[in-house]
Amino acid sequence: MFERLKRWARVKSPWIVHFNSGACNACDIEVLAALTPRFDVERFGLLLRGSPRHGDVLVCTGPVTRQVKKRLQRIYEQMPEPRFVVAVGSCACSGGCFRGCYNVEGGVDAVVPVAAYVPGCPARPDAIIDGVVKLLGKLKALKAG
Repeated sequence: MFERLKRWARVKSPWIVHFNSGACNACDIEVLAALTPRFDVERFGLLLRGSPRHGDVLVCTGPVTRQVKKRLQRIYEQMPEPRFVVAVGSCACSGGCFRGCYNVEGGVDAVVPVAAYVPGCPARPDAIIDGVVKLLGKLKALKAG
């Protein structure tokens, strides 16, 4: 019974942690725009948290560089189970225009498992909201299964 209640709460009110792994800040601005009253992502129960220990969903922007790789892994490991990652923007999905550079490992999925991808350069706030809502739909399906 308690596990069912806990899963219901995670689907209805996921807490997100935002991590920039070295982007040009365009996707960061769009992620923050999704949190403003104009787009109002809080209507889905999403709350931005500053600590990975309190987050359910890790929202990553930018390509993963060698310098940031271990930091991203550590943040992912600090999150409680079950944890989910959303890659926002072309750079986070595949490395974008930085793919093939000497210091770029690739997209976020080269370091941590990604549950949802939001492509675009930069990804628009409505696309970010759509990606997170689709992730919540996947969580509902997992809960039912």
